[in-house]
Amino acid sequence: MIEFCGLKLRHPVINASGCFDVLAAARVFGDELFEQFPFAAYVSKTITLRARAGNPPPRLWESAAGLINSIGLPNGGLRAYLETDLPALAAALPVPLITNVMGSTPEEVGEILDALEAEATVAAIELNVSCPNVATGLDIGADPDGLEALLHHVRPRSSKPLIVKLTPNTADVAACAAGAQAGGADAVSLINTLRALALAPGGSGAWLGGGSGGLSGPAIRTVALAQVSRVAQRVTIPVVGMGGVASGADARDLLDAGATLVAVGTESFRDPAAGSRIARELDDGFTQIAH
Repeated sequence: MIEFCGLKLRHPVINASGCFDVLAAARVFGDELFEQFPFAAYVSKTITLRARAGNPPPRLWESAAGLINSIGLPNGGLRAYLETDLPALAAALPVPLITNVMGSTPEEVGEILDALEAEATVAAIELNVSCPNVATGLDIGADPDGLEALLHHVRPRSSKPLIVKLTPNTADVAACAAGAQAGGADAVSLINTLRALALAPGGSGAWLGGGSGGLSGPAIRTVALAQVSRVAQRVTIPVVGMGGVASGADARDLLDAGATLVAVGTESFRDPAAGSRIARELDDGFTQIAH
């Protein structure tokens, strides 16, 4: 049993936001999905204050040892989440729910947190700070002082554990993690995808409908390991490590680097049961060490 921000989890493997649509998976796999649920906690896709259509297609590009996505965070907005998705998740999920949220201003984030505060189904909140700041054009989470100020603004709005999903696209991710902790974050998670570009064959411009995208998968594993290690050495709050986790050995590396939990993302597209497999491989590794 793992304790994380007051939550009791049966193993240290969760999903990365946006990489496992549990309601869509349930339509394919039925009740069996929930009887053998692959993750110790479920992180929702990103919820924004207002509905988003996402980026135009094409949205995916398979690169060497990775995947570039330009999905654009499509979702029905906060109201649809509260009225439709949340009741369905409450009825079906056998594990704690962590709701991932994003806003382009502190006021937007605060409004979302206000709405989620009374929802008992939501065990914790993950704040995606990779959204561009309307004032600076940088990711909100790329500036340690700005991130600390954001947390100071929104932390009083919720009594739930607040996990800050850091952007890797910054000069000093450890300083940003320290800013999040100083502002009142209960944990941090990293890494999000790395900015990447795919060109259409023949040099006709960007392939993805949104222009650039985010690189995930095994290609970013060593970057994730380096950033998780630096952050874990800088902060005292728990760290959720992610980025290219495809096996128990990959997960073990992140745990050894200082992570408390690991999150599985791109691998779930290839293997929907990857979370369970990786948790078993981790457990087998512990057993072999013990013997």
